Amino acid sequence: MSETHHASGHDAHAAPAQSFIKKILTIGVLGGLPLVAVMGLIGAYKTHDSGAGSSDMSEEAVTARIQKVGHVSLGGSKQELKTGEEVYKVQCVTCHAAGLLGAPKFGDAAAWGPRIKTGYEALLNSALKGKNSMTAQAGGAFSDFEIARAVVYLTGSGGAKFDEPKPPAVAAAPQAAASGTK
Repeated sequence: MSETHHASGHDAHAAPAQSFIKKILTIGVLGGLPLVAVMGLIGAYKTHDSGAGSSDMSEEAVTARIQKVGHVSLGGSKQELKTGEEVYKVQCVTCHAAGLLGAPKFGDAAAWGPRIKTGYEALLNSALKGKNSMTAQAGGAFSDFEIARAVVYLTGSGGAKFDEPKPPAVAAAPQAAASGTK
């Protein structure tokens, strides 16, 4: 009986070991399959030819692969310059129509009087660089010349008699003069 007992005790201990080995093998195989699949995909990617001559290192092929996708032009704008009233209606009306954040209202001579006394240059500087709650208008949607026109229009509603600013010089004139000196 002790032999039977000894044999059955051995089988009882052997079964968990075999089960453990099966689990390890199953985990190894199932865990290794994704690794093998990823390695296969990487290999396929590296050997895949896109058809555009991606392995071609000729000058033409390289140039074709790195060609520009856009173009930026830094030349002058060809759009019509806006009047002071047009700029006011787009850029200035939000604050100056209602007097928001201490902005002098359009047409309010009492509010504009002390500001007008500082002069056109000071008012233009405030508009371009910003002052108090007003943000800088330079570098935005409108040119400095258009902002200057808006300053004349807006202060004119408050009683100022500033002259309309002169339009910016055309860039073509200096180029023509420079080419004529040779």
